[in-house]
Amino acid sequence: MSLMLFADAAGDATQGLVWLIVGIVAVVILLIFAFIFFSFVGLWIQSTVTGAGVGMFEMVIMRLQKLDYAMIVKQKIALVQAGVRVSTQDLQQYLLSGGKKLEQVVMAVIAAHKAGMDLPWNTAAAIQLAGRDIYKAVQVSVNPEVIDCPSPNPNKPNNTLDGVCKNGIQLKARARVTVRTKLDRLVGGATQETIIARVGEGIVKAIGSAEHHTDVLANPNLISQAVLHNALDSQTAFEIVSIDVAEIDVGANIGANLQADQAAADLRVAQANAEKRRALAVALEQEMTARVQENRAQVVLAEAEVPRAIADAFRNGRLGIMDYYQLRNIQADTNMRTAIAGVGGPNDRGNPSGG
Repeated sequence: MSLMLFADAAGDATQGLVWLIVGIVAVVILLIFAFIFFSFVGLWIQSTVTGAGVGMFEMVIMRLQKLDYAMIVKQKIALVQAGVRVSTQDLQQYLLSGGKKLEQVVMAVIAAHKAGMDLPWNTAAAIQLAGRDIYKAVQVSVNPEVIDCPSPNPNKPNNTLDGVCKNGIQLKARARVTVRTKLDRLVGGATQETIIARVGEGIVKAIGSAEHHTDVLANPNLISQAVLHNALDSQTAFEIVSIDVAEIDVGANIGANLQADQAAADLRVAQANAEKRRALAVALEQEMTARVQENRAQVVLAEAEVPRAIADAFRNGRLGIMDYYQLRNIQADTNMRTAIAGVGGPNDRGNPSGG
């Protein structure tokens, strides 16, 4: 009997312990539920009142996915209030895909919707994921941006676009380009640097096509019209609204400078050619002088044969003494006449008699 009473007591104790454990587990679950409820109830009530339709279970799922559910709910409320239809799953997918700055994407879609622009959520998210700032792009599309051409450079305070007209006068110009973003070409389109480069090239080309620099100074709009007709915004992320010449100044006379440089170069070439001809003339003169000396030496050699011939004539009996004296008299008379005339001395051509 005592054993039965002990067994009943032990069973009651075990049953009481089980009920205690069950009670503790129930309290823990209740506390967890209360924590979750009070954590999400504020956002859930706000979502329900504003018509965003984000359920508490969806918030729990986002919490388990380590997403900022509070930001997602607030952005969904902003989209709904702006009249843009975007599902909560789209917002989650953007963040799960590595997207950043969800607020800017939402503001861009809302701004485009209010401005009457066609910008679906998937397009805006794709542009942002591609690395472009979609919110800034929408702002520039709604409110066109003005960029300087050329870009301001602190190292070049007088940075201008320099072109030379056909009359040789240099013109220095600065322009301001008004552009707006083309959302359909934002992904893969060229940036503002390309616009600046193309506009600069077009301005220099337009200045170079002008016949006279006064034509450009009198009507700078000629440059703007010539540049706008070249479709410089093709394959870029922008549309050129207008090109305005903000400043244009007269530079150097490039044509005159080039002509002066060419004349100086021609002068140096002519001087070099003249010096070459002078050197050739000097060389030829020296050669002629050498030839004269050579001929004179031959004459002296020939004259040296005269006394030998006279001596040989004496030995052979072909020349008498009287003939010799007569030859000397004629030679003396000739030298005297030459001296009186002032042509040369008595021994100018040598002494044929050898005396």
